[in-house]
Amino acid sequence: MDMMFPRVEYALNFPFYATMERIGHKRNIEHFDVCGSQMLKTEHLPCHVNQDFLALAVEDFNFSQSIYQDELLHLESWAKGNRLDQLQFARQKLTYCYLAAAATIFPPELSDARMSWAKNGVLTTVVDDFFDVGGSKEEHENLITLVEKWDEHSKDEFYSEQVKILFSAIYTTVNQLGAVASAIQNRDVRKHLIELWLQLLRSMMSEAEWRMRKHVPTVEQYMSNAIVSFTLGPVVLTSLYFVGPKLSRCVVNDQEYNELFRLTSTIGRLLNDIRGLERESREGNLDYISLLVLHSGGSMSVETAKETIWKAIASCRKGLLKLVLRENTVVPRPCKELFWKMCKIVHLFYSQTDGFTSPNEMVSAVNAVIYEPLKLQTSSPSVPVQSEK
Repeated sequence: MDMMFPRVEYALNFPFYATMERIGHKRNIEHFDVCGSQMLKTEHLPCHVNQDFLALAVEDFNFSQSIYQDELLHLESWAKGNRLDQLQFARQKLTYCYLAAAATIFPPELSDARMSWAKNGVLTTVVDDFFDVGGSKEEHENLITLVEKWDEHSKDEFYSEQVKILFSAIYTTVNQLGAVASAIQNRDVRKHLIELWLQLLRSMMSEAEWRMRKHVPTVEQYMSNAIVSFTLGPVVLTSLYFVGPKLSRCVVNDQEYNELFRLTSTIGRLLNDIRGLERESREGNLDYISLLVLHSGGSMSVETAKETIWKAIASCRKGLLKLVLRENTVVPRPCKELFWKMCKIVHLFYSQTDGFTSPNEMVSAVNAVIYEPLKLQTSSPSVPVQSEK
């Protein structure tokens, strides 16, 4: 009973749609009882057989963790090499961005997918801050123009040094990722990756213009734009090219692909708006809750608006899972699962507060996945915990 309580407590605190798979794996390894565990539909296995299973699991986790540490070092070097650390307005969320990738796209061989997810996560976070607080209207327009021109841009077209840093980082990174993705897909996908960035920048520009003009959009206008501005285009859709299956243009243009993106982005945006309500209001940014209350003509309270949003999140989550589990569909299953994994990540990050913005909320998860070694039960026979590097 004593051993069951922590597991029950964990399951209650972290429902199936708000978990990180790698943390779950770690807990399973640490709580594995080599002499009391039973394989599904089998008799109890001898202790030495379970011991072998545990040793393999420990070796795999340690090996993966060493890879994560190396990849994080590479990511830090990439950010510094692109001078992103020189942008004073930007939140430094590199570790959180990598955590989201490593905790879900965990197999060692999917390094390209993790790095795509993490690098685009870092870039979209910096760009989000650029449009929120870091840049002027002229700088916003300049960045969009540069991305529109892409290879045709001129070095003397930069409005400011921070625009130069931002565009150069996006340009170099997207070209590098595009080259690798195109090789995997056996077709040129770089144009699609650039278009994802253009869509994101234009949506952020719309929000910046609303804020500067003090324009109040309708709820429908806000959500139509917010689905894109939540930044999952460059993060998730780019990473799909790296998880294995071939994605033809027909798949990318299919309604199912777009619906998976819409549902995932809607969930993320609504969770972000609920948990970041006070901060967004303080900074003068629009959010779904305030718009619901405002457009209700006084008939809806903030609490009622929140209840409405929680129901919408649950409905979208149900619809997303239904799409992911449906068989014989256009989008390959590994790609669909990436949308569900992002759904789980945003639920975890926003489970109590705005965990992405908070400097401390997700530190324990970072340590558990990337740094802290396994802590096996003392009752388990000796298993080497540290991997050899």
